[in-house]
Amino acid sequence: MPVINPWFWLVLAGLGEVGWVVGLKQSDGFTRLWASLATVGSMAFSFGCMSQALRVLPMGTVYAVWTGIGAAGGLAWGIAMEGEPAGLVRIGCVLLILLGVAGLKMTG
Repeated sequence: MPVINPWFWLVLAGLGEVGWVVGLKQSDGFTRLWASLATVGSMAFSFGCMSQALRVLPMGTVYAVWTGIGAAGGLAWGIAMEGEPAGLVRIGCVLLILLGVAGLKMTG
């Protein structure tokens, strides 16, 4: 079996986190069955991918990148799909998070 780059696993884990954050919103406090099941599935997927990244990458880097992707993706989804405000300060703060994620990638 070919070895998959741990950064690829980590990006998948971050996208999975976006999925479960969106799912949590859609599940309405786990009161909607299919959205709740999709949320739990996305959580399992995200944690599984993150566990593969943790086999190689430092824990602090993995966690920071995972949460950064989740935060940026959650904000983007909220703005695009949920009608959340897209103020310059909000977007600027998420850009700072993404710069930090990029910095971790460059030093890792």
